[in-house]
Amino acid sequence: MTTKRPSAPGSNLASPVDATAINTATTTATAAGAALRRKWMLPNRGFLSAASDRLLQILDQKASEILLQNGEVLFAQGDDGDALYAILGGAIEFSTLSSTGRKLSLDIMRAGAVFGEIALFDPGPRTATAMALEPSRLRRLRNRDVLDQLQDHPDLAGDLLRLAGQRMRWMNTQLSEQVFLPMPVRLARKLLHLAPDSGNGHLNLSQSELAEFVGATREAVSKTLSQWKRSDVLDIGRGSLTIRDRQALLLLADPDIS
Repeated sequence: MTTKRPSAPGSNLASPVDATAINTATTTATAAGAALRRKWMLPNRGFLSAASDRLLQILDQKASEILLQNGEVLFAQGDDGDALYAILGGAIEFSTLSSTGRKLSLDIMRAGAVFGEIALFDPGPRTATAMALEPSRLRRLRNRDVLDQLQDHPDLAGDLLRLAGQRMRWMNTQLSEQVFLPMPVRLARKLLHLAPDSGNGHLNLSQSELAEFVGATREAVSKTLSQWKRSDVLDIGRGSLTIRDRQALLLLADPDIS
């Protein structure tokens, strides 16, 4: 018969009391994060939907609120960058200018998204211009505040590494699509990205703006959209469009699907 040896003093084995305390602390932290998501009325998507409670609390306690009107520029390409931003409401467009002055739209981010993280690791000129497409509300977290919090809470690095990884993956995907995919496929993918399936499929974007997003001419985009309209995939309005058949657009975005 084997007798269990009692744990030595200082053993790292947790007692039932310790486990209860840990579970209570975890539950409290999770509840705090959920309360902040409700406070900001965040959707169940975007980076903030899975962000740690620590990051949400820092955004609540250390960040300042920024309100933008439609068409207002948050920062321009080349401006000094020293902050991270979280979108609580509205929509922000990101674009760059080529050496010839041509505008290239990169992305549109909505509530729940976080951007500007590059400035946390390497403060320097902004690589794109950020402009509000509608009245928008953001939280701004300065570089120095994030670094101070990282010293006290190293676990916060997990959020920042995950955000940096997502951005790198997105950039690689954009480059690959631009080089290897034909324009109609790029256009279909961009429409699906800009109009998530949780919405009504309506986009307030002109054909010229869509051409900027996919790096094509307005004429080429207009011809493709007209073909899709005749096939009842979407409706075209003045400066807008509405996706009518999302499943058909998914097939156009991935022609390899059988």
